[in-house]
Amino acid sequence: MITLPIPLVVSLVLGFLLVRALFLRRLPWLFLALLASCCVQGLIVSLCQHYGFTNLLVIQPVTATLIPPLAWVAFLTTAIRSPDPWRDAGHLLVPAFVLFCVLVAPQTLDFVVPAVFVIYGALLLNALRAGADSLPMTRLEAGNLPMIVWRTIAASLIASAVSDVLIAGVLAFGHQWLQPVILSLFSSLWLLAIGTLSLSQSLGDRDMSPPEPLVEAGEAGEPDTALMAQLQGILENEKLYLDPGLTLARISRRLHVPAKRLSTAVNRSSGDNVSRYINGFRIHHACQLLESGASVTMAMLDSGFNTKSNFNREFLRVMGKAPSDWLADRRSKQMA
Repeated sequence: MITLPIPLVVSLVLGFLLVRALFLRRLPWLFLALLASCCVQGLIVSLCQHYGFTNLLVIQPVTATLIPPLAWVAFLTTAIRSPDPWRDAGHLLVPAFVLFCVLVAPQTLDFVVPAVFVIYGALLLNALRAGADSLPMTRLEAGNLPMIVWRTIAASLIASAVSDVLIAGVLAFGHQWLQPVILSLFSSLWLLAIGTLSLSQSLGDRDMSPPEPLVEAGEAGEPDTALMAQLQGILENEKLYLDPGLTLARISRRLHVPAKRLSTAVNRSSGDNVSRYINGFRIHHACQLLESGASVTMAMLDSGFNTKSNFNREFLRVMGKAPSDWLADRRSKQMA
């Protein structure tokens, strides 16, 4: 009877998702590379641990340590800044260094490989400390979802390092039989998490609008009230909030101020982050459409939302009720 180890099943699932993503052509190539790396790593783990291809043990740590740099560069170039080929390519030195360790000092791999995963996981978590406004190139319509997804990816990277520590522990205490169990379980979980989460549309959609000149943070001298008045003016006059692809970076370029400056002004003036502030405009616009007879779905799409879950969540936050309940309540008050 043919049996498939868990990592191989994960690899097959990720392979299917990769083919599907290539066919749909929706994701940037870095996310496709990340998904492909997870798929290949699952295959290598299966061949090494379950089918006796011990020759692949040489490349297993090298391919594994390609995943954290890919995740980090994908994060930077879709959420923080535009791609910088020379700067981003420098992260390939990480798996190159691991290959050097494999060939010259294999005894260091028990420290080097977990360290790579912990470092990149910690970098992601540190970059996300400021919340949703720390991701200026992601869609505001997505709310906190991109931040949650990236935090989960960061946790998955760190979980891989934990598995390596556990394996070292069971080997030290003479429980070698636990090694394949731990490797299969943890590798399957973190590969599946990183691979599937990389398919999230909220991560792949980034601001592609042409750059405009920004003033330096030190030159932004107008008080928060003046900046907020400018922001409200362009939102009301140009209806920017109706664009589902609107990002913090695009608004800051439109106002010619740094994204951090704008984020700080919105937070101090309204108590909300930029995403919640913009979604407030969208929800009030949706209310007008609902009162004029539009369906909930039409009101959602025409107000700058792409997904019903985001729309319902924000509607409940702003109006205190679900869209259908709010509309029923409004109609009952009008009839009274």
